[in-house]
Amino acid sequence: MDIFIQGIKEGFRLILQMDAEIVNVTLLSLQVSLTALVLSALIGIPVGAALALKNIRGKRIILNTIYTLMGLPPVLAGLLVYLLLTSRGPLGQYELLFTPAAMVMAQVLLAAPIVCGLTARAVMALNQEVYDTAATLGASRRQAAAVIMREARMGIIAALTTALGRVIAEVGAVMLVGGNIRWHTRVLTTSIVLETRMGNFSTAIAIGIILLAISFAINMLILALEKRTFRYENTIQIT
Repeated sequence: MDIFIQGIKEGFRLILQMDAEIVNVTLLSLQVSLTALVLSALIGIPVGAALALKNIRGKRIILNTIYTLMGLPPVLAGLLVYLLLTSRGPLGQYELLFTPAAMVMAQVLLAAPIVCGLTARAVMALNQEVYDTAATLGASRRQAAAVIMREARMGIIAALTTALGRVIAEVGAVMLVGGNIRWHTRVLTTSIVLETRMGNFSTAIAIGIILLAISFAINMLILALEKRTFRYENTIQIT
């Protein structure tokens, strides 16, 4: 129990002192994970919505593949990116291995199927009912699709928060393709692994607390933005 109390104290000390290395790994963690989340949203939301709204040939197989990739082991994702970026790989000429860009690619590989799969499920859950209602009111197919996407927004937000939780706490893939290089590719999760191996358990717990606090703050921000949008839409409808 003492080690946890010491870890909490150490966490507050690191935060208050603005330790240079902790600041560096924190900012890099945010940069990598948020970039991966944005890219995953740009890929996953349109693809998931298209799969849910359109009758595509082989749709069931595609969805089953995406659902399978939602549970892709992080180390396997890291291995795939590593093979792409290694000097003998198809993208080896760009020398991206052991860089933040490689870490972003690995996290996108983990997050995009989650965003895509959960978006598809959220839209399909409302598809027929909302579409029939919109069609009854005289909406075109495009307008009905827009209504469905708006009604499914909470499911899409859940997809984004789930994907964020997946990538910001990820360690295996980013360590494999990033190399855990100090001041260059070391992030919060890999710092926890390093400090634990060195026996600095209080520091590892402190970094873990910082990681949890950041994840909590980002999720609260996403939910706050969603609530604000919801209130704004309700105000427009009332007026």
